[in-house]
Amino acid sequence: MLRLPRHVSAVLNGFSQIFLQAHPLCGLLIALAIALHTPALLAGALAGALAGTFGAAALGRSRADIDCGLYGYNSALLGVLIVLQLGLSAFSLGLIVLATLVIDLLQTRLLAGLRERRWLPGFTLPFVLFGWLALALLPGATVAPAPTLPLDAQALAFGIAAGIGQVIFLDQPLAGLLVLVAVWLADRRAARWLLAGSAAGLGIGLLFGAAHGPILAGLAGYNPALAALAVSQVQRSAWAPLLAIVAAVLARLAFDRLGLPPLTMPFILACWLVALAARRVRRQPENA
Repeated sequence: MLRLPRHVSAVLNGFSQIFLQAHPLCGLLIALAIALHTPALLAGALAGALAGTFGAAALGRSRADIDCGLYGYNSALLGVLIVLQLGLSAFSLGLIVLATLVIDLLQTRLLAGLRERRWLPGFTLPFVLFGWLALALLPGATVAPAPTLPLDAQALAFGIAAGIGQVIFLDQPLAGLLVLVAVWLADRRAARWLLAGSAAGLGIGLLFGAAHGPILAGLAGYNPALAALAVSQVQRSAWAPLLAIVAAVLARLAFDRLGLPPLTMPFILACWLVALAARRVRRQPENA
């Protein structure tokens, strides 16, 4: 088997960690999906992943954490978002690198709290916090409204695939399908729950009567897809990922009502809810 240089593997793992995997081939296919969608977005993601990985190494962070991509995924996501907002330029790339240095501090604190004080996992929280700041302060490009499509079988299948791609801001079904294959190579069970979460998000969104355009573009599917995948990694029961799917959908509806950009915060809140419920269930026999 081909053995990649350590830092190359770490950067690719940063891409795969967006979907909670540490698998270089998975990361490579995710990067390819971004490149096929919009090459400029790959430049932003690479700038973030490289700055996160090499910045963490320069700051003396845990080698194991760097190698498995834990310092690359938040900054890669933020890199995509900043390029979406500002376009690709020296300024946007410099901003990505600068933000990555601050993300490093927050990620280090979250990892230490998780291991030493049993904090809940941070997941993409650093990306969400800096993403909200970027959306509030940076001028955004005008986004055309999603077209209204007929609700046939093809549109629904494309919407499910787009829900997977929207985790990394890609609304093309082919990109979502490539991401699904990438996760499948790393963990087949995770890929099945990723697919189920996107399908459930789309179905529940239609059931609630939301606008068809955004739903078929995947905007209702990516948070429940991520939540189902994440919870399935730590809970073997099928009920836990299902609960996470419902919680992520409800959280997304709440953000829509408040007029706030959800990014991946509904996914985080859903995972936290399931984790807290699991802790409570484990404590009950001890108190009996």
